[in-house]
Amino acid sequence: MFHEMTRRERPRGKDLDALHARLEAYMKRKGLRSTSQRRVIADTFFKSPKHVTIEELLAAVREVEPRVGYATVYRTLKLFAECGIAAERHFGDGQTRYELSDESTHTHHDHLICVECGKIVEYHDERIEDLQEDVANRFGFRITSHKHEIYGECSDCQRKLAKSGRSDEPRSSRRGLPRTYSSSS
Repeated sequence: MFHEMTRRERPRGKDLDALHARLEAYMKRKGLRSTSQRRVIADTFFKSPKHVTIEELLAAVREVEPRVGYATVYRTLKLFAECGIAAERHFGDGQTRYELSDESTHTHHDHLICVECGKIVEYHDERIEDLQEDVANRFGFRITSHKHEIYGECSDCQRKLAKSGRSDEPRSSRRGLPRTYSSSS
């Protein structure tokens, strides 16, 4: 039932072609041109194995095309989100991260986020999905989308904190951040 997704499968072959086709169709509808820089950004993003920040994607893109600027990557990621191939994620650390959307990969997943080191674990648990459906039905809701983010301390950080004797300190006194985060961000 529980499945940890330590490394998300990246689109290949027909799936990759479908993402490119979807992007091209969206840009055509919006009257936007397909530029070589957008194609490099798309190829790099589609190959990215994790939740990337604009800065991380920019660094990877510049390995291929050094002239690409921050604003171009920023606008292109916003375009990807608008057309539904990327999802913006905010994990409580002030950084916006992007990943392929569930819709574009045909796989849904949720997140565990370590508030100490920032580690992000993707997982899928059918029991949680079933429970969400039950709750929605009980209150007369039809779910159109959802995201589930659980914040805590990963096992590595728990060990480090225990060794340092700080495991029982409130998080806010350790790093100046709140102990709890809103999962609706």
